[in-house]
Amino acid sequence: MDQKQLFREMLEFNKAAFDNNLKAMFLYQTQSEEYILRFLNSAVWIPEENRKMTMQWLEGYKKNYEHLKACADKNYRKIFDSLNGPKSQDAAKDKSFKS
Repeated sequence: MDQKQLFREMLEFNKAAFDNNLKAMFLYQTQSEEYILRFLNSAVWIPEENRKMTMQWLEGYKKNYEHLKACADKNYRKIFDSLNGPKSQDAAKDKSFKS
């Protein structure tokens, strides 16, 4: 088997494992968020400041999850593109050193 093909298959497996792990973490966080929101709605003794802080924390987690997913997808795409090589002769010429 070609080394490039073997490396591609390893990367595809790695990406699938990473995506599945990330999805599992997201599902766990979603369930935890539901429990936290139920608790906050039933606990009238919690100050409003703490409720706002908790909501900001939950929103920050979602935003950072989306950022992590986008960065990982972008970098996996770069690796897969580099394995494909240049798309045309012009692209290869652009990357060569000019004197």
